Amino acid sequence: MDTTGNHPLLLQKLLSGLSAPENVVWTAADIEDFRRAVLPLAVRAQEKGVDVVYIHYSGCDVLFEEQEKLRMFEIPLSHRFEAFTVAVYDLISEGAEGILYLFDPLSMLQAAWATDLMMENFFTVITGLVRRKKGTAFYPLLRSRHSVRSYEHIRSRTSAFLELYSDFKNLYLRPVRFLPRTSDQECEGIFVPHIFDASQSAFVPIRDGVLESHFRKAVNLELRKGSGRNLDSWDRFFDRVQRDYEDGRDVGKDCDIMAEVMMSRDEKIVELLRENFEPEDYFFVKEHMIGTGMIGGKSCGMLTARKIIENHCPEIYDRLEPHDSFFIGSDVFYTYIVENGFWELRVEQKKPEGYFTVAEELAEKLLHGRFPEPIREEFRELLEFYDPSPVIVRSSSILEDGFGNAFAGKYESVFCPGNGTMEERLLEFENAVRVVYASTLSRSALDYRLRRGLQDKDELMAILVQRVSGSYFGEYYFPCAAGVGYSYSAYRFLDSLDPAAGMLRLVMGLGTGAVDRTQGSYPRLVSLDLPEALPYKNGAEHHKYSQRSLDVIDREKGTLEQISFYKIENTMPAYIKRAVFGHDYEAERRLADQGRYRNVWFISCGGLVKNKQLMGDMQTMMQTAQREYGQPVDIEFTINLSEDGEYVINLLQCRPLQFFEDSGRQGIPDDLPEQEVFLDCNHCTLGNSQKVAVDLILYVDPIAYYRMPYNQKNEIARFIGAVNWHFRDRDKNMLLMVPGRIGTSSPELGVPTTFSDISSFRAIFEIAESRAGYNPELSYGSHMFQDLVENEILYAAVFEDRRTRVFRPEAFTGLRNRISEIEPSAKEFEEIVRLYDVRERGCELLHDLVGERIVCLMKEN
Repeated sequence: MDTTGNHPLLLQKLLSGLSAPENVVWTAADIEDFRRAVLPLAVRAQEKGVDVVYIHYSGCDVLFEEQEKLRMFEIPLSHRFEAFTVAVYDLISEGAEGILYLFDPLSMLQAAWATDLMMENFFTVITGLVRRKKGTAFYPLLRSRHSVRSYEHIRSRTSAFLELYSDFKNLYLRPVRFLPRTSDQECEGIFVPHIFDASQSAFVPIRDGVLESHFRKAVNLELRKGSGRNLDSWDRFFDRVQRDYEDGRDVGKDCDIMAEVMMSRDEKIVELLRENFEPEDYFFVKEHMIGTGMIGGKSCGMLTARKIIENHCPEIYDRLEPHDSFFIGSDVFYTYIVENGFWELRVEQKKPEGYFTVAEELAEKLLHGRFPEPIREEFRELLEFYDPSPVIVRSSSILEDGFGNAFAGKYESVFCPGNGTMEERLLEFENAVRVVYASTLSRSALDYRLRRGLQDKDELMAILVQRVSGSYFGEYYFPCAAGVGYSYSAYRFLDSLDPAAGMLRLVMGLGTGAVDRTQGSYPRLVSLDLPEALPYKNGAEHHKYSQRSLDVIDREKGTLEQISFYKIENTMPAYIKRAVFGHDYEAERRLADQGRYRNVWFISCGGLVKNKQLMGDMQTMMQTAQREYGQPVDIEFTINLSEDGEYVINLLQCRPLQFFEDSGRQGIPDDLPEQEVFLDCNHCTLGNSQKVAVDLILYVDPIAYYRMPYNQKNEIARFIGAVNWHFRDRDKNMLLMVPGRIGTSSPELGVPTTFSDISSFRAIFEIAESRAGYNPELSYGSHMFQDLVENEILYAAVFEDRRTRVFRPEAFTGLRNRISEIEPSAKEFEEIVRLYDVRERGCELLHDLVGERIVCLMKEN
């Protein structure tokens, strides 16, 4: 073939060392065109002494047979983006410099991951590495498979973007982009159509009009064939399914695909979706989604529960607030990491040696990245949809809220009050998303995943965006009440209560006080078989252990605030007071005796629990969900009221409830040596029956802790954490005894630990001490409690009443305090925090779940 004598310039540039482009994308309508074009180049490269590596995706057709100088590496391709990408990344990282890499089609990645976005992320990660390794890589990309935006994204990141066309006789090439590594004047001749010259096994420039017309004919032929072009496979798939559904075709199998690529990988959840979702429900989710990927466990649980109620309890469903949530897909999380250049750091953090040590650095970077402009534009549209309502940005990771893994309280949720200009609100919203992303690397979350063997799983963070449900009360915005509910409650504050009836933890205001152990967070406990029953002896005690403050959104300041109940008690409308306020009649009588007549209010939620229909709705919802889930569930909700007595419930979350399943009664003998028993309590424990030999006891003296300076109390939590991590995985049975409430954020109520500080203990005891104002709270259903259940840690309270038969901390007298051996900085606090080795004293713990009794014994010196 005579093409005016021009040498195959493009071929030379692709193989000429320093001037060759690093990353070359070949677009084609047929993968065979790519193979025909590239195979001669690979042969020429081998002749020049270039090492050629073919990266083959498992499950795809083999393009190049392995031979002496062409090595093939097969990489397992599945839905797991991270595992696949790391495998390719490691292969190239460990290889020599200057290698020519041949890839299977990028479009096959789109098929595996259901979206262009993750294909783009893979491409961005690998092209940067190839460039650093001074290599060259050829990537085929099939036309009519991807969106215009995706083509532009890939083209902007390539060194060369080449289009292949065929007319069944000749193979043509059109260079669209070509950036050599060094400036080269000869590149000017490259940007013309080329034709494959079989005699030279190379592409040569087209210089005559006849060949030019043949090339144009090949291009037009493909344009006439093209259908469904310029759409991401994600959009193409949903469009096709929606058309089929509207035309009356069966889309059952397509619904299964939508469930698996968008909703959940949990087989039990997917089965619930099959039983309850209609095609319109999947379409709704897609329409309310930013980005692509999965919506995560929290979102999926909420939607599934709402559908269960709609299908099985339509009369209750009519009293639910309309669902108007949005979802930020899990692919956006990876895109954020890749586009901001954090991928390599993430790979380092995933390795065992960097699991904890690199996490803090990566978390800090996640807090300061930038979102791609198309994503930011979708964020703007979301905020305009909700305007002027405040929203909450909630974690919804892939592993969260599943069967067996609750991740309760491990990841962040951030309120966005929504004041200010659109740009200010956008910045506030972006920061909230960043905070949720960074929370995947908190010590508590990392420890949780490690303990449950999930450290190697792809933990993708999707996000659930919900309108904050509530009403305006002056400058404050909050729901009348909120809380958490449990379809089964192992905690009975009265012997007559039925655990199967379910329980609520009910608070006024935003629901954070129902799940977190914060100052003033004594919620109203409601057993749904006897909603008005109380765990208190009298009204004064009820008032003492009531909710003292509530979480609200201050719309004027644009902030989330915790305000005192007394700040709003006189401004609430009468119908709200009737629902959530209670009278302390004893205090009112005492004041009257002194000639002072006034109402003494406190938050009791008394009017709500007296509403039989409302309590019935809550119980029926949970029992229905439990029946469909096949195990107990817990939910989060809000309740809003109108002046005429109407109420609406907003079902915000639902997940399988982790609960203690006892293997059998552990009998406790009645004839235990009295002198050896240093603790004996009834009706104040949660945990499985057990009999264990105790190795260590960590004891925090209540009075000494009370007397220490407030600003030093966090040190005690740090010492507890040091002991916890020192003995982690050393097979030690340790007991922790602390004043007041463990895990509180308020040191005046107890010791402010996180779960990662106490995760290695066998049992946790909260000790009452009235002289210092410490009172345990068996926080059934709090995030802390969920952690204890999942890790099978016994949870007990030592009260100052008839429930405690014996408590003798003086039994520890004479034992050596080892705390400074573990944490030298604790030496000056040895009177407060004490670590005892009790193995030689034959210490034992006995707990009988059925008999609701716990005993600890230790031989005397």
